Amino acid sequence: MVIEEHDASQQDSVVSAYSGDDSDGFENSLRPTDFDGYIGQGEVKDNLKVFCQAAKNRGEALDHTLFYGPPGLGKTTLSMIIAKEMEVGLRITSGPALEKPGDLAAILTNIKEHDVLFIDEIHRLRHPVEEILYSAMEDFAIDLIVGKGPSARTMRLTVPPFTLIGATTKASMLAGPLRDRFGHVEKLRFYEPNEIQQILERSAQILEIEIEKDAAEQLARCARRTPRIANRLLRRMRDFAEIQHDGCITVAVVEQGLKSLSIDSRGLDHGDQEYLEILSRHFRGGPVGLSTIAAAIGEDENTLEDMVEPFLIREGLIQRTPRGRMLTDHGTSYGLGLFTSSEK
Repeated sequence: MVIEEHDASQQDSVVSAYSGDDSDGFENSLRPTDFDGYIGQGEVKDNLKVFCQAAKNRGEALDHTLFYGPPGLGKTTLSMIIAKEMEVGLRITSGPALEKPGDLAAILTNIKEHDVLFIDEIHRLRHPVEEILYSAMEDFAIDLIVGKGPSARTMRLTVPPFTLIGATTKASMLAGPLRDRFGHVEKLRFYEPNEIQQILERSAQILEIEIEKDAAEQLARCARRTPRIANRLLRRMRDFAEIQHDGCITVAVVEQGLKSLSIDSRGLDHGDQEYLEILSRHFRGGPVGLSTIAAAIGEDENTLEDMVEPFLIREGLIQRTPRGRMLTDHGTSYGLGLFTSSEK
């Protein structure tokens, strides 16, 4: 059972870390199937190896586990690896897909002992559904209300011991009682460029794509330290290489491909560049309110706040202040470069 929902507006950019329906099969073909093939997240991976082996030795289900961090860092992949390491079944769903308690009850009453239930975007669970999880996680039982009015009664159903793996991009939105019921809470970090390069070379080998080492290194620098973006860029470079070149991804192919996609050497796309240029040209570097920037660009405030600004802040190009958004010294230099180039 695989159900995933994402806002369509979050999938427009090639360097968006959100998954799109057209790339799900592509990403699944590149997912590692064991811890040894999983690149990066060394501390998290080593801990999970120990936890899984200990649970198997005791003949128990793995403690409930929560993964949190930005999208595209491998939360779903880790859940699949855990299920394989534990030699149990895996059920995958998402918070928005569980609309009523009966939806979750149907899943829980049909899973087998020690199976893994993976809920993506678990912070988006509806409150009635979330309450069902409390007793299921602690007591391996669910309480359902049957009937309405004076004739309503409570029915308790037992469920086999299972492992809930939750994934969220917004851990702060997770209710305290639910968060406290997870035995393992792991934060996934952004990847280092050399790790992204290893992922690109591994993906190219699986897809039987020829890519030069220097080209993989250059592409890794543009991937925003996110495997999902790296694999998506590799997919686009393959297209350019096959149609406009001899099929091999070289440095020249990467340079031309990134230029065609309006992605610079640091991974900033057209939306990022427009944000910085507007802030530099029209507002002299700030401070200026988010609503004003959104109106100038013609973009939704939530899109800018959730999708554009985090990367710019992480790169040290802008800062959020009580008075509004401002360019840093580094961002000012970058914005002036965009302003100059646009005048030529």
